[in-house]
Amino acid sequence: MLRDLNAHSHRRFNPLTREWILVSPHRTDRPWQGQVEPSAASAPPEYDPACYMCPGNVRATGARNPAYPATFVFDNDYPALRPDNAQDREDAQGLFVARSESGICRVVCFSPRHDLTIARMKVPEIQGVVNVWAQQYSQLGADPSIAYVQVFENRGALMGASNPHPHCQIWATSSLPNEPAKELAAQKEYLAVHEKCLLCAYLEQERSQGERMVVQNSHFSAIVPFWAIWPFETMVIPSRHVGMMAELTPEEREGLADILKRLTTGYDRIFDVPFPYTMGFHQSPTDGQPNSAWHLHGHFYPPLLRSPAIRKFMVGFEMLGMPQRDITAESAAERLRSKIDS
Repeated sequence: MLRDLNAHSHRRFNPLTREWILVSPHRTDRPWQGQVEPSAASAPPEYDPACYMCPGNVRATGARNPAYPATFVFDNDYPALRPDNAQDREDAQGLFVARSESGICRVVCFSPRHDLTIARMKVPEIQGVVNVWAQQYSQLGADPSIAYVQVFENRGALMGASNPHPHCQIWATSSLPNEPAKELAAQKEYLAVHEKCLLCAYLEQERSQGERMVVQNSHFSAIVPFWAIWPFETMVIPSRHVGMMAELTPEEREGLADILKRLTTGYDRIFDVPFPYTMGFHQSPTDGQPNSAWHLHGHFYPPLLRSPAIRKFMVGFEMLGMPQRDITAESAAERLRSKIDS
């Protein structure tokens, strides 16, 4: 066994991506003289006439939003991918390699209210969002040209969100992106070697140990993963082995909504500010393969480190060597747990 993981430098292995991370807990003692981010702006209004996502408003393309009462889905007006992209390729001796990529990009507004976040929504409202995620995954994934459907949310200007209206994006791609591809390979290999699901086995261990468990209910758990890179990174994992949200029962969808509300509320309480993050769910690929090893899960990547003014950047050794973190997963989980209502 290693010495105290909260006191000594060590590496941790991520079995989902099969990559290592360097943990240096003693570095939290160093003084900070780097860049300090400004405090968050004042809360947005309940309705913003200039917001292109608010009900009844006109978007840049001239399309007018309906007076939607709950969720609202529309094709991204400035998509990163287009479904009609011509298929082409280039390969010059394996050095200049390119492939055409087509796809569909959509925006999901969580609520007609401009001033809400997941943390401030009610559980039934969040469950409505989960239902939309499941419906969009099934609809987009049924297209034979789509191999993967990625649901993700960038919250806060710090994470590149250009509009504070509560929303997420869905990008459906014709190929399998890098991160899901690594996770798929790892889950398939683990199943072949151990004859059990990787995340089922991992969740069982985390539940028995408890030190990295943040919050759980009958259907879902939120955990600071043993191999976390971001300061307060978490994974949201269903108790039952399912590959996609479309397989969740109504009770499980309510359980997911409950975990999302409690977790994001805990994030906001850590530094008493609206906590920025990038969040996304990894579901089974829609490439027509069985992919029985895949276990549905979500990732939360928040950048704040010590206060609302200090954030984590990937620089230096992390860009040239390997990812590194200063606070251990165990201490981050303990701090998160203290901010979440039981």
